Amino acid sequence: MEKMEVMFRFLVLLLMNELLLCMVESKGNIHYYDFLVQEADFTKLCSTKRMLTVNGSFPGPVLRAYRGDTVYVNVHNQGNYNITIHWHGVKQPRNPWSDGPEYITQCPIQPRSNFTYEIIFSTEEGTVWWHAHSDWSRATIHGAIVVLPREGTASYPFPEPDDEEIVILSSWFKRDVMEIYNEAIETGGEPQLSDAFTINGQPGDLYPCSNETTYCLPVQYGKTYLLRMVNAILNEELFFSVAEHNLTIVGTDGAYTKPIITNYIMLTPGQTMDVLLTTNQSPRNYYMAARTFISSPLPFHHGTTTGILQYTNCCHSPFSILQYTSCCNSLLSPLFPTTLPNYKDEAAALTFIRRLGSLASKEYPIDVPKNIDTQIIMTVSLTLLPTPEASCGREIGDRCSASLNNIMHMEQNIFTDDFPDRPPYSYNYTGGNLPSSLSVASQGTKVKVVNYNEAVEIVFQGTNVGGVGDNHPMHLHGYNFYLVGIGLGNFNNETDPKNFNLNDLPYVNTIGVPKNGWAAIRFRATNPGMGMVYALSSRKAYNLGHEYGSHSKEW
Repeated sequence: MEKMEVMFRFLVLLLMNELLLCMVESKGNIHYYDFLVQEADFTKLCSTKRMLTVNGSFPGPVLRAYRGDTVYVNVHNQGNYNITIHWHGVKQPRNPWSDGPEYITQCPIQPRSNFTYEIIFSTEEGTVWWHAHSDWSRATIHGAIVVLPREGTASYPFPEPDDEEIVILSSWFKRDVMEIYNEAIETGGEPQLSDAFTINGQPGDLYPCSNETTYCLPVQYGKTYLLRMVNAILNEELFFSVAEHNLTIVGTDGAYTKPIITNYIMLTPGQTMDVLLTTNQSPRNYYMAARTFISSPLPFHHGTTTGILQYTNCCHSPFSILQYTSCCNSLLSPLFPTTLPNYKDEAAALTFIRRLGSLASKEYPIDVPKNIDTQIIMTVSLTLLPTPEASCGREIGDRCSASLNNIMHMEQNIFTDDFPDRPPYSYNYTGGNLPSSLSVASQGTKVKVVNYNEAVEIVFQGTNVGGVGDNHPMHLHGYNFYLVGIGLGNFNNETDPKNFNLNDLPYVNTIGVPKNGWAAIRFRATNPGMGMVYALSSRKAYNLGHEYGSHSKEW
């Protein structure tokens, strides 16, 4: 009798879940897309290579939907590698099976086969993105997703722009990215750095053989443009600026922010940003430029990618503007942004992050958890994995890896629910000359299980293990979260929470944990299923990532 009652309750809950899904889906429209994963030839930096793309383009196609819509994407894999697609920043309520992580929520799509994803848009508004979630395929397989306010409702909570443009920052490698990835896995050494950065697929004037293909954005004087920006670069955080122009940030990671006027922005790998640009300067050509922000001693790409903001109606501008410029002379060189921070400007990076905040209006309120049910303190480290062969460039007999709480993630279908709430050892995480024993990571595929509707706090603690502290871009699948605090040094669980921002704080899905610093996030576990928390970085290609799951008798 008891078993029958349990089964009956389960069937009732399953039916309620399906009804909830139908209610979500019925609120919006349904759209269909086809993605053809195939190889195509591209010529950049004076050489031609064949690489994996979606629909033959780099970056890939743009998905467009309204808040509350459902999109079906049929992915046909005509490449030579397994593939999955992740819809980065889409919460996918009660639908983790279409989230994309291979061997976690789905098996990979094998060559010459296909899989249809169901993408459920719930509360997202703004710009998010999609990318491959298999090995390094996302270097060439990625694109933007534009989510407009619900159809038939009021528009943006900021002045309506005159036009909009998608701006995707990407990495470019002369070699095949899968060869680079496999080589790093086999040798255990650092992967090769990219040969260039690109803006909408073009390296720009400062790279060889690139000035004739530099990305150009035609604009008219006196207009306002919404730039939908995506950092799809594998490893580096980037500073971005437009010469002589201010930028107004109005959204990050598919959520609106309080308007912030700035002359540069910083984008962590995987982060998206909605930015207003008003063309109110003397009409001529201006460079937009992006370069690395780096705070670690590790090697990095020193190049700067550029595009051109090109005023097209300069000859029809006010006389007061024309008398100071001969903008219609196409021989004038574009102005370069003097406000673009230098590579190692940590103050500029931290200042920028701390300025971000939610809109926190009546129409877009915040709901940051105040009382925490589960706190996880999670160290993020570049570590070593013991191997019998001499394979790592830094230490014979060990392989370069990365870990969370000193555990290197393994891709397999067997999970254990014992991911620890604390690091295995308590030490001066950001100190110098740490014991070499701290550099050795264990392996596992571990899950942290939380109950439905629990208030969760995760403190990401960067470490200086091995003397190679680095900045770590962290992403949480299935959720946006509140960044309640960020700082340098070791997190103090007694004093630092007293300074948390619980009123005017960013609502994001990707953050950068500063080198030898920490970042604290909060969210409520209201999206049952399996997801991932992991670092979006090529240096963490050695499987830095662990699952979390929420469960409840009530869903």
